[in-house]
Amino acid sequence: MSDKNNEDLKRQASENTLGLNPVIGIRGKDLLTSARMVLAQALKQPFHSAKHVAHFGLELKNVMLGQSALKPEDGDRRFADPAWSQNPLYRRYLQTYLAWRKELHDWIEHSSLSEQDASRGHFVINLMTEAMAPSNSMANPAAVKRFFETGGKSLLDGLSHLAKDLVNNGGMPSQVNMDAFEVGKNLATTEGAVVFRNDVLELIQYKPITESVHERPLLVVPPQINKFYVFDLSPDKSLARFLLRNHIQTFIVSWRNPTPANREWGLTTYIEALKEAIDVVCAITGSKDVNTLGACSGGITVAALLGHYAALGTQKINAVSQVVSVLDFSLDTQVALFADEKTLEAAKRRSYQAGVLEGKDMAKVFAWMRPNDLIWNYWVNNYLLGNEPPVFDILYWNNDTTRLPAAFHGELVEMFKHNPLLRPKALEVCGTPIDLSQVKTDIYCVAGTTDHITPWETCYKSSLLFSGCNVEFILSNSGHIQSILNPPGNPKARFSTNSERPASPREWLEGATKHADSWWLHWQNWLTERSGEIKNAPRALGNKKFPAGEAAPGTYVHER
Repeated sequence: MSDKNNEDLKRQASENTLGLNPVIGIRGKDLLTSARMVLAQALKQPFHSAKHVAHFGLELKNVMLGQSALKPEDGDRRFADPAWSQNPLYRRYLQTYLAWRKELHDWIEHSSLSEQDASRGHFVINLMTEAMAPSNSMANPAAVKRFFETGGKSLLDGLSHLAKDLVNNGGMPSQVNMDAFEVGKNLATTEGAVVFRNDVLELIQYKPITESVHERPLLVVPPQINKFYVFDLSPDKSLARFLLRNHIQTFIVSWRNPTPANREWGLTTYIEALKEAIDVVCAITGSKDVNTLGACSGGITVAALLGHYAALGTQKINAVSQVVSVLDFSLDTQVALFADEKTLEAAKRRSYQAGVLEGKDMAKVFAWMRPNDLIWNYWVNNYLLGNEPPVFDILYWNNDTTRLPAAFHGELVEMFKHNPLLRPKALEVCGTPIDLSQVKTDIYCVAGTTDHITPWETCYKSSLLFSGCNVEFILSNSGHIQSILNPPGNPKARFSTNSERPASPREWLEGATKHADSWWLHWQNWLTERSGEIKNAPRALGNKKFPAGEAAPGTYVHER
C-alpha cells in the first residue's frame, strides 16, 4: 500500500504541481473578510438560508434511508477505497459530507451576492469543506487498514512526521523527501561549465554529445522565481540532453538568488544581464545571433528584450520559443480571485519592506489554491498512513524556490494592474519603449490545457500580441510543469496545432489538429529549421576570452 500510494502521489504531482506566479497572493485578512461576508449574508437572507437548511435536511433523510444518489466526482482519488461505496456506514458518512458541501455551494450560488463576492465565497467554502473531508480524518479506511497492518506503527510514524513539519516546514505537510536529492549529484548532471558570470546570472554552456552541431545556438531563459535545472532534472526528463542529442548548441541561464541588498533589481536589470549573456554566446559560438527559449516569467523577460531589440533595430535573436508564458495579464481564473487594488498594493509594500519576495511564501499561497492536490493528499500520506514523503525530482525542484527582488516584483504587479504590453510603447525597459507588434522574429508558443497558473487561453491571446511575425501556437494536454517536462515516449502525451490564428482561443481549438506523443518532437523540427548549417562540434567549452569555469550546474544554483 505504501509504494502504491507514493506512486499515486508522484502521478498527481506531475499533473498538479504549480509553478509560482509572483503577482497573485492571498492575505489572511482577505480570507477572514470573505468568511465574515458569507456569515453576514446568512443573516441578510434568512428565508434563503432556511430554504437550503430544509433542503439539506431532506437530503440527509435520504442518506440515512440509503436512498441518496450522491457520489464523489469521477476521478476524485480521495474516495477510491471500496469501503466508501460498499460499507453502509462509510457510504452514509461520505454522502452526508457531499450533501453538506453541495448545499453550502448552492446557497452561495443562489444568494444575492455579487459575482466576485460569490466567487470568493465559493473559495472560502471550498477551503473549509475540503479541510473537513472524511478522507482527512483518522476514520479514513485506508488509514484504519494501515494502522492494523503495522500494529499501530503508522500512527507513531505519522505523529513523528507531523512534529518534524511543525518544526521545519511551518506546519505544512512535506511534499517531498528533500534529503533524497542533491543538485549536481543526482539532479542537473548534464556535463557543462559556467562560461560567464555577472552579478545577476551565470551562463552555462553544455558539452556537445554529437560530432556535429548547428551553427546557431539556443539560449534557455528560465523563470526568475525557480531554479534553472527544471530543464535538466534527470537524464530521461532533461530538455538540455534532448537538445544536445539533436545537434543544438545549448546554453542555459542560471539566475542568482537575490537578497535584500539586491532590492533595486528590476526588469531592466535582468534584461541588461541577459544582453551580456547573448553577446557571450555569440562570441563563443561565432554566430551573429541566437535562438532563445523563455519559460513563465523568463518568457516575459525575453518578450521585453525582443521589444527592446526591435526599438533599437538590433537583430540578436533569430527565433523564440515561449513556454507557458503570459504577456496579456487579463487572468480570469481562481489565482486572480483576490488580486484587487488593495491586495496588490499590500503585496508590493511587503516586498519593498523586506527587500525581496520569498518563494517559500508564494509556494504556501499556491498550495492553498489547490488544497486537495497540494496539501491534503500529503496530509493523508505522511500523517494518516505514516508513509515517508515521496521521493520525486519534480517535487524537489518545485520546493527549491528562490526570491524575487522587490523592484522586479513591483514591476510585475504594475504589469498585472495596467497590462502595458497590450498597448504599444506603454512599457519602457532599458530606456526604450516596447511595441511587440514591431517584433519580426519567428515565435513558437506552448501552453497546457490544464495549466491553472498561465491558462492556455491567456497564453494564446498573448501570442496574438506578436502581430508582425510568424507565430506557431502549440497546445499540450498537460499542466504548467508537465508542459515543460514533456519528453518523447509518454503514451499519454498529446498536443494540438492549428495553422490559423483566429482571435478567439476556442475557435483556434475547434479547428486544431491533435497529434500523439510529445510536442518536443514537433518543436525539434521547427527549431532545426531555424538553427542554421551543420558544422563540427567545438572541442572545448568557452573560448580564450570566456574560458570554462566551474562545472555545471555552477555556483548560483546552490545559493540559499
